[in-house]
Amino acid sequence: MKKLPFLFALLFAPALAGAQADVYIGVTGTQVMADKIPVGFPAFVPDREGRTQDMEMGVKMQDIIRADLLFSRYFSAVEGGPAVDPKKPKSSLQEWKMRGARYVLYGKTAQVGNLWTLSASVFDTESGDKIIEKYYKGELPAARRAAHLYSDEVTIRITGKLGIAHTRLAFANDSTGKKEIYVVDYDGLGLQRLTDDRSIALLPRWSHDGSKVYYTTYRYKNPDLFEIDLKGRKIKPASTTQGLNIAGGISPDGQHIVMTMSRGGTPHIYMMDLVTKQLTQLTSGQSVDSSPTFSPDGKYVSYTSDRSGTPQLYIMELETGQTRRVTRLNWCDSPKWSPSGEWIVFAGRQSPREEMDIWLIDITGNQLRQLTKNAGKNENPSWSPDGRFIAFTSTRNNKREIYVMDADGSAPHTITSLPGKCFTPNWSP
Repeated sequence: MKKLPFLFALLFAPALAGAQADVYIGVTGTQVMADKIPVGFPAFVPDREGRTQDMEMGVKMQDIIRADLLFSRYFSAVEGGPAVDPKKPKSSLQEWKMRGARYVLYGKTAQVGNLWTLSASVFDTESGDKIIEKYYKGELPAARRAAHLYSDEVTIRITGKLGIAHTRLAFANDSTGKKEIYVVDYDGLGLQRLTDDRSIALLPRWSHDGSKVYYTTYRYKNPDLFEIDLKGRKIKPASTTQGLNIAGGISPDGQHIVMTMSRGGTPHIYMMDLVTKQLTQLTSGQSVDSSPTFSPDGKYVSYTSDRSGTPQLYIMELETGQTRRVTRLNWCDSPKWSPSGEWIVFAGRQSPREEMDIWLIDITGNQLRQLTKNAGKNENPSWSPDGRFIAFTSTRNNKREIYVMDADGSAPHTITSLPGKCFTPNWSP
């Protein structure tokens, strides 16, 4: 019997048995600012002076925003300046400028019962002008989301680059005794459980707009593909063909999904129209083909195949079907195409004696870089949507947890504190 790639092992085995870096060094071609932009953080003010709930909400919101902006590596924090009067800001802004702040964030918060409001502005200390003004309101569970959204507004308005504070990670965890699907904010907070299949649920994949999550589940004793509508909180089947139904990735236009399907035989790569459910078979033959991922322009698919004897990465041009091999390690699995289109991240090893690690290879196959080493088993990588970070699973602390590292392999840190083991993270748009 052929040895199956690791993702198949995760699905089949149960069924058959019954420190942060100061400087970011880019590998994706994304321009990164050498000098961080200094931002002043005066304490957010309560809408009603002396109101404890208003002040606590202000501390909570500001802490989230500060952490988001510092994690982005684009900003540094300036503290200790005076309060800002939004009606007459210039005198206080001058003092912030003397302290080194290029911009100053002002916020006013209120909380009444389960409802809150946030009025947030950014001032330019050079001109004294208000360059951003936003207002948010909602119920308490939405407060973190609003703070993340505001952080990304600040990031894009000041740097011109998309922020990732609003993004989330979907993953599987077995703390209930069964594998279920969860989502968590990019910073490891805001955890939500999405499924209650009480079976084996794995390999979540986000839709192109982040409104849905596709995943494989054994809830009906077959590895079926299901769709979770996050807004409607509805779960329904997406593909229930006999055999494997494993999501690989969604096309950039959101119309197709590439999948691993076995249909009672050898696993191969298929593309399914998400509306009509029409299938197009992309690979055939005796080899096991798995883990497909779209290129950012939707013209190519990278996947794993053992046609050479051991699992390696291949790239197929969808229009012509032309395929070429890009890796020559002992074992490769779980490729994910970078948002820039220049790199593919994957799990692999150089010899059978080694543990799996996270690697990068450029699409020509000429540049190979090892990102993790001598730190347990490292698998299931997934890019942040800006291409600057990579999420993955690691057993380096004697437990399978989700880590995030910079795209050059630096500053790895865990973001989950769940009991049990975590599997197959996937970063949202």
